[in-house]
Amino acid sequence: MTNEHEHGRGGVSRRGLLGAGLAAAGAGVGAAVGVAGATAATGVNPFAAAANGDESIDLSQEHPFYATSSGQPQGGIRTVPQRHCVFMTFDLSTSVTTDLQVLLARWSAAIAQLQAGKTVGSVEPAHGNGVGADTGEALDLGPASLTVTVGLGPGVFDERFGLADKRPAHLAAIPTLPSDNLDEQLTGGDLSLQACADDPQVAYHAVRDLARIARGTATVRWTVLGFGRASAGPSQSTPRNLMGFKDGTRNVSTDEEFSRFVWVDDPGDGAAWMRGGTYQVVRKIRMNLETWDADNVADQQRVFGRTKIEGAPLSGGSEHTTPDFHAVHGDGTTKIDVRSHVALAAHEANGGVKIHRRGYNYTDGLNQYGQLDAGLLFAAYVNDPEHFTRLQRKLGASDRLNEYVSHIGSGVFAIPPAPRKGSYIAEQLFR
Repeated sequence: MTNEHEHGRGGVSRRGLLGAGLAAAGAGVGAAVGVAGATAATGVNPFAAAANGDESIDLSQEHPFYATSSGQPQGGIRTVPQRHCVFMTFDLSTSVTTDLQVLLARWSAAIAQLQAGKTVGSVEPAHGNGVGADTGEALDLGPASLTVTVGLGPGVFDERFGLADKRPAHLAAIPTLPSDNLDEQLTGGDLSLQACADDPQVAYHAVRDLARIARGTATVRWTVLGFGRASAGPSQSTPRNLMGFKDGTRNVSTDEEFSRFVWVDDPGDGAAWMRGGTYQVVRKIRMNLETWDADNVADQQRVFGRTKIEGAPLSGGSEHTTPDFHAVHGDGTTKIDVRSHVALAAHEANGGVKIHRRGYNYTDGLNQYGQLDAGLLFAAYVNDPEHFTRLQRKLGASDRLNEYVSHIGSGVFAIPPAPRKGSYIAEQLFR
């Protein structure tokens, strides 16, 4: 059943209702002039743009947690991106292998409940004044397309748990990169949780209850609350980052691309438990928005190599036109700056390598200088983290965007495939 607060009885989205209400409320001469002026200045009717880019939300939709076949990936990777994300990492506070097993088993059982829109236990204890097993803030909110993705960091395979011979071939800390300005408190972690949902409270509730389950075994290291997805699924329009540009236009999307660039087929000796999984690279990227906002739009477009409204490459065409990096102006200069973000990140310039982006915008309010503290929670899924490293070395060295961004957080995690019913995340790791 569709949530009526989101759609109304006729299936109209909340954004559509809001846009219609604003249009009706402002139907006077001033409003008409404002819309006409905006259309004349940009070529885009703002109300039409909102309607065309809208995607309906069904808060009753759920994604199953358990796999129905061997090597099936966890949710939250190729799942159509939800609108909100809570990302959290943990440090293990135990050196007992069975403690880690029990945590992963308890998390798996809890995630299956949460993704079905259920609690992880009683909210009101049946006896006395006991503490509830579930915190209760997501009661009656529905599944909201929740997915929780669990990752294992390099530290799981150190000397503590006797698992060194099970380490996946490519799991290692991301090396120092030219763009790094990393905060130690926002870096690393033994475990990761990525909770994505179309209701922010559903995502937050999931991570909150899973963190409670981890008490005594793991402690929270760093966390980011994401909003406004910065990637698109097959039926979704390309979203915008906080700089106002479309983000992820040339993302991995086809079965062939996922098989070639995302899913792990050969995890290395001793790491068969990882086959069908992937690697998660996460970066917290702060944007210097006040500086960016003061730049003229023509220069912003040169920085990205695309137009701001449509997202078309500066070589011409529409958003999904393949950029022509050899196209030149009459004076011989290239239409797309060789140091632009699109030119440096293009797979044509990186040996054909692609990464699957699944990021979110974030904000932490204001910094100590009273300026906006916000940016991109960048999440990428790859079958070899070196592919990300290769791209970021080039971007970090010469990308024109570097004037406006700073990489302040980083983590890399092995993402096992989803467990079958009756099993748990990474169970084969302990055999």
